[in-house]
Amino acid sequence: MSPEQHQAIPSPNIWGDPDAYEIENLAVDPDGAIWAAMRAVRDWRGTRVLDIGCGTGFHLPYLASTAAHVIGVEPHLPLYEVATERISGLDHAEVRHGLAQRLPVGDHSVDVVHNRWAYFFGPGCEPGLRELERVMAPGGVAFLIDNDATRSTFGRWFRDAWPDVDAFAVQRFWDRNGFTTVPVMMRWSFESRADLERVVRIEFKPEQSDRILAEHDGLEVDYAVAVRWRRY
Repeated sequence: MSPEQHQAIPSPNIWGDPDAYEIENLAVDPDGAIWAAMRAVRDWRGTRVLDIGCGTGFHLPYLASTAAHVIGVEPHLPLYEVATERISGLDHAEVRHGLAQRLPVGDHSVDVVHNRWAYFFGPGCEPGLRELERVMAPGGVAFLIDNDATRSTFGRWFRDAWPDVDAFAVQRFWDRNGFTTVPVMMRWSFESRADLERVVRIEFKPEQSDRILAEHDGLEVDYAVAVRWRRY
């Protein structure tokens, strides 16, 4: 096992069932609300983009469609290999095996960071924040996207599943570290009930999943996120 693999913080959802997580990625934010919130701060057209915790590389082709160069960083070797295969036909995109707290890129070499539901969850991610200080170019912007547990249907599910997570304390952490938070309401939208049920079951424990699926009808879920950003 590589040092990166050993030190990585496991992500049970995508590590445990990457195929189900692919279904989730396809269902997330069909209206592009997260991308729009990011562009309102800094467009990545023609820039050097770093996707930290890129997983299977789902977002890399989209970022590479306008960026000058895109690097995905992923610590989990099976996901790294899938991401590498996903972008194999793109000459200005690459994937590197590494950690958020020890990024395999040069000093001040990144214009835009994209990080979605990976590592940067609040207190404890200070080593990764120090790495952002090192790798961001002057004027660059780092975007850290996470759940907003204070509102929405998904937020309520999250609060019930992890009652010890203090969303307001997490927000104070990001405020202290100089990040601006943009509240965004997006949605999950699935093609089938089976897809929704499969994704719910990788995100929540069995008893919680049973309760969620018993109370929630249909193929859509309103879902609040926090788009956090900082200019360097």
